Amino acid sequence: MTTPVVSAFVTYITGEQHGGRGMTRRILQITGKDALHFLQGLVTNDLNKLDQGLVYAAILTPQGKYLADFLLSRHGDAIRLDVDDSLAPMLLQRLTLYKLRADVTLTQTDLKVLRGTGPAPEGALTDPRHPDLGWRLYGDAEGDDGSDFERIRVAHCIPETGIELTPDTFILEAGFERLNGVDFRKGCYVGQEVTARMKHKTELRKGLTMVAVHGTAPIGSEIRTPEGKPAGTLYTQSGGRGIAYLRHDRAAAGMIAGEARVDPLSLTTP
Repeated sequence: MTTPVVSAFVTYITGEQHGGRGMTRRILQITGKDALHFLQGLVTNDLNKLDQGLVYAAILTPQGKYLADFLLSRHGDAIRLDVDDSLAPMLLQRLTLYKLRADVTLTQTDLKVLRGTGPAPEGALTDPRHPDLGWRLYGDAEGDDGSDFERIRVAHCIPETGIELTPDTFILEAGFERLNGVDFRKGCYVGQEVTARMKHKTELRKGLTMVAVHGTAPIGSEIRTPEGKPAGTLYTQSGGRGIAYLRHDRAAAGMIAGEARVDPLSLTTP
């Protein structure tokens, strides 16, 4: 396998070197004449968009709850899934379970991920979740260009696998519509009925939102109203901002989490 040449002026930094959670990604590959049709009936987004580049999507339980999120791309006759390494074995097992008699072959690859926000190297693909997330390149090297992806993620309320995205998550509460991770015009997929009902027949009463954080609080701290009522949970924090899961009817200035004051902020779309 050959990797496109990357500018010599860019130094790539692994997650461990960067001091953050790091990128622990696994690239799965699906081949076979039924590959597109097979995945189209399982994931939340329309895979006909693969001709335009990366597609963000999730696979859900029949009850509409989150199992895994990933970025999909087409490479020749193959479709690749860029997924958090911790979820890769489960996702591969789940896809194998759904495979039945479909003409598809599921494999794990040794491909790695580079990401950055500066000029994109040849072969890089734009992250569809938000323009500030930049690009991703699949090849023999991994890491990033030194961009503060944690700050970017928090600034735009972009949930992370295993932190804000857990098995109890409903994807609309996690902002998947805003992040281009769900398509309401495509055909059926697992969990589609619940997701469509949440979109068209109910008003979301809870969800992820951006907050201002004044002080310190561990990830997972309970948020309470000034009157002491439970209001939600505080997750990732960076630069005085945080991602929180809040009850909308209790979101108010002056909430408390740990030793921090928490105030809700409005989200803007790119």
